[in-house]
Amino acid sequence: MAFKSDSQDEIISEINVVPLVDVILVVLIVFMVTAPMIMKPSININLPKASAGDATPPSKLNITILYNGNLSLDGQPADDQQVRSAALAEVKKNPDIQAVISADKDVPHGRVVSILDLIKTTGVKKFAISIDKK
Repeated sequence: MAFKSDSQDEIISEINVVPLVDVILVVLIVFMVTAPMIMKPSININLPKASAGDATPPSKLNITILYNGNLSLDGQPADDQQVRSAALAEVKKNPDIQAVISADKDVPHGRVVSILDLIKTTGVKKFAISIDKK
């Protein structure tokens, strides 16, 4: 008895890549949609608007002054002394460090100046002030 080799009875041993690509594209779209929500800063402040301003490189010393005058250091609540000691520690590591100050537009000018003075007395020579572009 001779057996016929029927091509329809053979096992398919190839991997179908099309469903895999579909799933990966859906995952990519999900990440693209959720990334801006995840990257949104946890502290909401109304930065002053200005048309002129340069992009600043990321800093290890990010100070936020909230509308009520309270401070935040790298996203964590802090007081003046904690900011001072953090600045001193960063200056010891890198004498050329830059502090980035983000102050709410409703913060009194005197509070911003006092924080700038505090930062400069620790040895920080460069600082940047965050703004929103017009």
